[in-house]
Amino acid sequence: MTRIRRGYIARRRRTKIRLFAASFRGAHSRLTRTIIQQKIRALGSAHRDRGRQKIHFRRLWVTRINAIIRENKVSCSYSRLINNLYKRQLLLNRKILAQIAILNRNCLYMISNDILK
Repeated sequence: MTRIRRGYIARRRRTKIRLFAASFRGAHSRLTRTIIQQKIRALGSAHRDRGRQKIHFRRLWVTRINAIIRENKVSCSYSRLINNLYKRQLLLNRKILAQIAILNRNCLYMISNDILK
């Protein structure tokens, strides 16, 4: 059986994979089979952690809002504040409320007191 010269196609494919794994350490950036395994693992972790990141940030925003509200002894808790926001149909999500709480506390106090009336 004659030998088949495969040319540049396989080499081009491997170079593309190596570019992805250039920042990996050791054999994970040098050996083709290991690079492929690490690439699958990295992309899977990235996909999973994008969802987790949303959860973590939401938890952070809730904590910030709750802390600011409790600090000033506003007459409502976090859950009542969110409930009243929905009742009044004010379209302020938790991210915006957390930014307001950090940058301008008086504004958050005004919002919470205004909602309760």
